[in-house]
Amino acid sequence: MPHTALRICPLCEATCGLTLTIGDDRVVAARGDRDDVFSAGFICPKGASFAELDNDPDRLRTPLVRRDGVLAEASWDEAFAAAAQGLGAVIAEHGGASVGVYLGNPNAHTVAGALYPPLIIRALGTHQVYSASTLDQMPKHVALGLMFGSPAAFTVPDLDRTDYLVIIGANPLVSNGSLATAADFGGKLRRLRKRGGTLVVIDPARTRTAELADRHLAPRPGTDAALLLGVVHVLFDEELVTLGPLAEHVAGLDDVRALARDFPPEAVAEHCGVDAADIRRLARELAGAPSAAVYGRMGTSTVEFGTLGSWLVDVVNVLTGNLDRPGGAMFPLSPVAPAPRGHRPGRGFRTGRWHSRVSGRPEVLSELPAAVLAEELETPGDGQIKAMITIAGNPVLSAPDGDRLDRALADVDFMVSVDPYLNETTRHADVILPPPPPSRSPHFDFALNNLAVRNNARYSPPALPLDGRPGEAEIMARIILALYGLGHDADPALVDEQVIAATLAKETADESSPVAGRAVDELTAMLPTRPGYERRLDMMLRLGAYGDAFGAKPGGLTLQRLEAAPHGIDLGPLQPRLPGLLRTPSGRIELGPPQLIADAARLREALGRCGDGYLLIGRRHLRSNNSWMHNLPALAGGTNRCTLRIHPADAAELGVGDTARIKGPGGELVVPVEVTDGIRRGVLSLPHGWGHDRRGTGQTLAADQPGVNVNQLNDGSVLDPLSGTAVLNGIPVVVAPA
Repeated sequence: MPHTALRICPLCEATCGLTLTIGDDRVVAARGDRDDVFSAGFICPKGASFAELDNDPDRLRTPLVRRDGVLAEASWDEAFAAAAQGLGAVIAEHGGASVGVYLGNPNAHTVAGALYPPLIIRALGTHQVYSASTLDQMPKHVALGLMFGSPAAFTVPDLDRTDYLVIIGANPLVSNGSLATAADFGGKLRRLRKRGGTLVVIDPARTRTAELADRHLAPRPGTDAALLLGVVHVLFDEELVTLGPLAEHVAGLDDVRALARDFPPEAVAEHCGVDAADIRRLARELAGAPSAAVYGRMGTSTVEFGTLGSWLVDVVNVLTGNLDRPGGAMFPLSPVAPAPRGHRPGRGFRTGRWHSRVSGRPEVLSELPAAVLAEELETPGDGQIKAMITIAGNPVLSAPDGDRLDRALADVDFMVSVDPYLNETTRHADVILPPPPPSRSPHFDFALNNLAVRNNARYSPPALPLDGRPGEAEIMARIILALYGLGHDADPALVDEQVIAATLAKETADESSPVAGRAVDELTAMLPTRPGYERRLDMMLRLGAYGDAFGAKPGGLTLQRLEAAPHGIDLGPLQPRLPGLLRTPSGRIELGPPQLIADAARLREALGRCGDGYLLIGRRHLRSNNSWMHNLPALAGGTNRCTLRIHPADAAELGVGDTARIKGPGGELVVPVEVTDGIRRGVLSLPHGWGHDRRGTGQTLAADQPGVNVNQLNDGSVLDPLSGTAVLNGIPVVVAPA
């Protein structure tokens, strides 16, 4: 008989609750969970396709091992042994530092992806770590780290209470939100307007979000930082700065004031392609609103001045008195965030603790830029990457110049991939270890709860049994055991027990911890006799901001309490958290970090560069997520197409018909054209994640409708210097009829 099970959707940052219908030991349908405390029944096309993704016939169910140059099915024991032997041979000859690790976006959506990759990296002792972060949000991490002392101190718009919202470089009606976890983001925007609030969207394209807005400003791509500095200038010039309760906690105000003098709206207007009057109006309205928030995303991040733009978003929030207040930009409090321990200075945030071997790019957040991975693979010499571990990533499509990276991976000595698909990257692996589908995996949002627009806690145990396959946690634990020399066939629980012992030893020795002075053995015995990842989750909940402190706070969160609330626990609206979360050496908000003030000189020099050429930007699809959801019939077709969007006047001027040839610094593509007046003149748009036309992959539908890889137009030579993030938007291109 069919039955239902509850599951948090792992397919985007909205983290909606699902009700799965299960029959014949498989998921047959998915609908929104109306009783979910966070999403209240909302579901998007991706969530509705959960069953199709879970049962995708192209999803790997057994490991693949390369024999005589060909990937072939193998047993799990054979695959783990092959992975241990191959990695061991490279490490024995070249050391663990010769192994590179690439982490893809889906790691943010799984329990194992949150808990185990750091242990793999530590076991290797490698600095050759790469991830999708330097293709996405790293500028925000750097800005937060420099301002607040913590790169994870995310600010999100208080959508349910704000009166005035500015969205810059984001399209949440399609993306469902990014670095702002909000189920039914579109519904929240409609309710904002219904209660009399104002929505302003700043984007070169008239996106679905822009169509909903009260006002849409369409600047030239990559000019968000200049526009925001124009706003900052007006706030100071017209004496509209109001810090409110933040005043005693803000340092560097005069530095920002001095910087903004060089960026009056009249000086940035031509560069931005936005009237000076519109910039002044925006500043005045932000300052005058009862509450307001500025929220920026990919358009402010993956550009030449990404860190500056990400910083200025929160500078405006501070200067208008809207940081850390209801209706403004606030700091979520995750259920696994450490229990508050009072306001104390911290060590601050540093970058450049080491540099990439070939081009000398600085480390940021213990990572090197994804754009330099190819050169680190292909350049001989001491420190060359000799082996790769990829986990849920497809950098051949997501990083610049995928053709170069494709060739470099083909020559690596050994490669292991933890991935459910044979894709453009994993086809180079010597061993592929496929994790089970989402229905057979647990779910807890370790990362995304730190971005939620309303505090909550939810846990989904596996809806279906593993059926003899190892879970993703066990797969990664066995890799860790092999790297530490314990053997891949040792007990995987050893990995988790070591983490638990080390964590509790540190906590009990910390006088400010809620378990200070208690016996580690006593606390360990209180954890449930469950899989290691659940024991670790229970520990983190108990030590967390809402936790029971191992019994010292009766009624606090534990895994048992969370499981007793299958629709989740609502922890209430966001609350002010300053100054407690500040970890800068001064203990204050560093409004004008020297690194950012200095980098503004590049922006000042760029004001004279307006150019007459075409600039390329990306775009999101509601029925897609990066490169890994193009193999589902339910999501194929319709608007989910790889087309080049161009303004009608530009198409006519260029003589472009149904197809166009587009050339960038890294190569050229022939692509279908979609003429629309929903984009600024001189701007073109091509979606990210396509290009499924390489041989030797295993995604049938994606290969049948491959699209083109927009990142092949990009040679990866231009990075945001402070974050190492590849410039993916605002790329100059040449367009001609095909």
